Amino acid sequence: MTTFRRRPQFNVYKLPSARAAEKEEDDQMPTENLSDLLGRVSNNSTGEIDSLIGDFQQLRRKLQADRERIQRDIEEYTALSQQVMQMTKTIFESVEKVRASADRPTTF
Repeated sequence: MTTFRRRPQFNVYKLPSARAAEKEEDDQMPTENLSDLLGRVSNNSTGEIDSLIGDFQQLRRKLQADRERIQRDIEEYTALSQQVMQMTKTIFESVEKVRASADRPTTF
């Protein structure tokens, strides 16, 4: 059974609203800080997407392997089933021959 990694928790950053920025021009976030913040958010998002892609690729490989295994199992079952049917037919024919010879009157 496949064990999945637990996803890391990401910090959620609150950006100042437009109204708050208008009211407090002196306390505005410098452009550099905003740029850094957006960079961190972007990096976290990109990392999470990359992690999800890796997980999906792993699941895809598992599904392909399972599909191939199931296909082999079906083919083996089909071959075995055909062998059993052939053996059953052979046994039936042999029993019929034994019955036919037992039902024949014997002459001395």
